[in-house]
Amino acid sequence: MNTLGTIILLVEDNADDELLTLRALKKSNLGNEIVVARDGVEALDYLFGTGKYMGRNPGERPNLILLDLKLPRINGLEVLERIRSDAQTRLLPVVILTSSVEQEDLLRSYSLGANSYIRKPVDFNQFIRSIQDLGLYWLVLNQPPPPV
Repeated sequence: MNTLGTIILLVEDNADDELLTLRALKKSNLGNEIVVARDGVEALDYLFGTGKYMGRNPGERPNLILLDLKLPRINGLEVLERIRSDAQTRLLPVVILTSSVEQEDLLRSYSLGANSYIRKPVDFNQFIRSIQDLGLYWLVLNQPPPPV
């Protein structure tokens, strides 16, 4: 798989879920750089080169955003809305990766432009398979839009 040089932005506030996701991504041998943002503000700062990421080139965008919904400071739906409202980020693939089973979250995520909505499996082996499949599809098989 030729995924070197690609960046995954993982937006996750739960330390256990972060660790499981990182382990699953490592186990899938995708070879990506993974940037972790632990709340919505940090995710937006990374994407737009503001706050603690001031000076980072916002033109170097992640190839995939894995976005939890239940985040401190700014929730995932607000982050998604901000991503989709900016011409520079609106086409970035955003996969909602959440434990939420609320129908309203599912509907709102898609209405705001999520590319996919995945509920985190409780079983670790199933979780690893889900992350591997997700990585294979979004980072290898999917043809991304050209940079804006």
